[in-house]
Amino acid sequence: MRDVRFGVLGPITAWHGAAPVEVGPGKCLRVLGVLLLHANRRVDREQIIQAAWGAQPPRSAVNLVQKYVGDVRRSLELDDGALQTVGTGYLLRVAPGQLDSDRFAARLAQARETRGDGDLAAARQHLAEAMTLWRGPAFSGIDNPAAVTERARLEEYRLGALEDLAELDLLRGEHAPAVAELSRLADEHPYRERARELLMLALYRSGRQGDALAVFHDMQRLLAEELGADPGPGLRRVHAQILRADPALDLVTATREQRPVAQLPADIPDFTGRAGPLVELLDLLQRRGVVVVAGAPGTGKSALAVRALHEARDAFPDGQLYLDLAGTSAVPRDPAMMLAELLRALGVTDAVMPPGLHERAALYRSRLADRRMLVLLDDAAGAQQVRPLLPPSGGCAVVVTSRHRLADLAGAEHLELDVLSHEDARDLLARIAGAERVEREPEQADAIVRLCGRLPLALRITGAKLANRRAWTLQVLRERLEDESKRLRELRVGDLDVRANFDLSLRLLPEEAVRAFRLLGLLGAETLPAWVIGPLLGAPAGDEVLDALVDACLVRLVTTDRAGQPRYRLHDLLRAYAAEGAQEHYPAEDRRAAVERVLAAWLALAEQARDLCYPSLFRPTPGHSPRWVPDYTVVDPIAWFDAERGTLLRAIGLAAEWGMAGLAWELAVAAVPYYDHRSLYQDWNRSHQVALEAVTAAGDTHGEAALLQGLGQVHIYLDEMAEAREDLHRCVQLYRAIGDRRGEGLALASLGTVHRVRGELDEALATDKEALEHVVAAGHRQAEAQLRTAIGIIGFDQGAGDAGPWIEEGLRIARSLGDRHRQAVILRTLSRYHLDTGETAAALHDLTEALTIFNEISDERCGAYTDQRLGAIYAELGDGPRADSALQRAAHVFRANGDRSNEAACWQRLGELEHELGETAAARHHLGLAVELWRAVGLPERAEKVEAMLVAVG
Repeated sequence: MRDVRFGVLGPITAWHGAAPVEVGPGKCLRVLGVLLLHANRRVDREQIIQAAWGAQPPRSAVNLVQKYVGDVRRSLELDDGALQTVGTGYLLRVAPGQLDSDRFAARLAQARETRGDGDLAAARQHLAEAMTLWRGPAFSGIDNPAAVTERARLEEYRLGALEDLAELDLLRGEHAPAVAELSRLADEHPYRERARELLMLALYRSGRQGDALAVFHDMQRLLAEELGADPGPGLRRVHAQILRADPALDLVTATREQRPVAQLPADIPDFTGRAGPLVELLDLLQRRGVVVVAGAPGTGKSALAVRALHEARDAFPDGQLYLDLAGTSAVPRDPAMMLAELLRALGVTDAVMPPGLHERAALYRSRLADRRMLVLLDDAAGAQQVRPLLPPSGGCAVVVTSRHRLADLAGAEHLELDVLSHEDARDLLARIAGAERVEREPEQADAIVRLCGRLPLALRITGAKLANRRAWTLQVLRERLEDESKRLRELRVGDLDVRANFDLSLRLLPEEAVRAFRLLGLLGAETLPAWVIGPLLGAPAGDEVLDALVDACLVRLVTTDRAGQPRYRLHDLLRAYAAEGAQEHYPAEDRRAAVERVLAAWLALAEQARDLCYPSLFRPTPGHSPRWVPDYTVVDPIAWFDAERGTLLRAIGLAAEWGMAGLAWELAVAAVPYYDHRSLYQDWNRSHQVALEAVTAAGDTHGEAALLQGLGQVHIYLDEMAEAREDLHRCVQLYRAIGDRRGEGLALASLGTVHRVRGELDEALATDKEALEHVVAAGHRQAEAQLRTAIGIIGFDQGAGDAGPWIEEGLRIARSLGDRHRQAVILRTLSRYHLDTGETAAALHDLTEALTIFNEISDERCGAYTDQRLGAIYAELGDGPRADSALQRAAHVFRANGDRSNEAACWQRLGELEHELGETAAARHHLGLAVELWRAVGLPERAEKVEAMLVAVG
């Protein structure tokens, strides 16, 4: 066959070399288009007739198809091996690179790779070359369902590539061409939020802030009028950043932030004094060791550390890490959990997070071994808490703040802080309250400084009072401070110093604000959203109360989270003081009721978010815990769960601490669909273990069963089948004892999965059939659909002839429910049935439809399993580009989620295909990766098999 290339990215065409080929009339081109649509696969004659003539073909259609196929063969000079007659159909063999859509995909892959390597210019060149391949809508002139589906798929890739091109222009500082291209793209495709997001950024960087904001408002109005929806989180985030002129939007900042970690808190604008300690600390940081900044509460240890690290950060180009150790709280933070937080910042996902403290500490030291970073460990309880968090000596510097000298922290330098000098204390008061007011009443200012004991935290509180009460004279505040002289004289030492000022602050607040402040101290160290005040007080809303606390500097606005919620936090000292006040002023039943209302609100919102996600099979029968509906509505469930991830874990722990076992387990299981979606197996396991301890102590059988169901599923995901079987057997017994058929059915279904994975097909089939009886009786249609599918495929594996109807009934139920996730899961199973019965085209259709759904609902893990199967089929068909693309995508997702077995299988199949196609270097690389992974997961026999292939490759 001569050098033939085919074009489908526009009207169907072909070339010999650079010269176009006259294939024939329109019907002839349609026949060629259908053959290319199914390249390297058999196309039935009826499919060609339908594509060429639609529903009313001529009587001579069969003969005409034969003629047109012959015309294609002659005009392109194809031999019988290139265009084969197979039964009543035809098969056109297309080699890698012959089809322009394959070349387009290859260019996109090259762009991703070079961008990942940091070569933005090369990435843009690959994308630009990819776009030159397009001549119009893909498969133009062919309108059968398969062509429409493929056209939509390729168009999505084309639009994504255009957005990527514009984003690369922004990264390279070429804002003007980006504005032009993105404006056109946004006009042609008004609902593409990423294009609008990039357009806003391009306009902002071009000095057109008003135009950037107008883009957001236009999109907001369009979505509201046309769809009744709001802009997505990306658009809202950029909008908020533009409004506050966030430096992260600037090109220099944005480019830099792609590489280093930058967790250092913002510098304090009114930082005052400390000239000597600051110089000393900066000198110690240059030595790249560990420095402990110690002092009494409120002396400004954190402020000094933050200021010094900001001044020193240019000498540490790999970034800054920050942790609040909560050493002044009743329960200082666990080093193992903090190491997990640090490792996440350094790129380690939960799926591959080591389980224990020592393993995490070792991985943390390894990650920092060749980096030059600053680490701030704020508010340490003691040396034991700090030691695991220290990087290896060499390129990093560490500052630890603590109320105590950490004399047993070997090798650390110590810097102790005292109160401010009188001059610096007076200057701090003037900066906060206003210099002219201090100059107008110098004697009163000196008296206030004296009464505050020159303690920075006390001065900040009194200065804020003056700033928020412009009509006050300084004498008014002095007299109020003196009225509290029995407590204010305690300001000169320790915690008692600050407590006197806190008491005065509370006396100036309305009773509801005082109550809210004290009760907030019961909720722990997490940042909290504003709606918490309502249930805490038992009121519909608490905005005015929260405003009063913020104005009094008793509650601090920290950030706005990914869900768009402002988040607030009590300083650790204030929180401890507030909790003591609650215990002193309110009876235990009132404190318990307040905590219960807040937890009930967390539960109501978590269930609201859960219900906005796709239906989960892991949803047990609800318990009897109270629900409190706060003055807040979840809009984006995943963004909300992302924002509240740590707070929900704390809420589960809080419920367990207060003996509220029902709330503990219902909160834990409400978050399961999110944990499942994000593959957060560590959070899933931890939340359930904490709640399990509570329900076991309370004798709550229902809760224990629900939690064991969830833990069993985590074990299945982590290939811990023995542990899964143990938990699920116990779960089945508990559900059976309380007569919960829904729960028993779900537990049996999970147990059936364990049997199936272990190859125990008879047991799996019997268990799934028993589970089906229970879920049908309980009316759980989603579970029924899944179980019918499982029964069908297990039966098929055993040679049963009725597998197809079982699976198709499961798919019918899922579609009738509108459960798109379940549809996609069942389609993936159905593809295996179709493939094993020789219906390859149907299997590919099943998988393509499933992958589309998984992508639309952002289920990355399920999408990877689907890509893996697609890749395997394309490999069997010899379709190198499609197989490579699918298997590469799947492998990278498996790697991110810690699924090393499936990652190994992807690399092995890809390496085998490359060997078959003669791509020796690529085959060696991918087979080598497979060998390493098979050994890492404890499957040496598979590793040896692949090593034998490597020998054959040479």
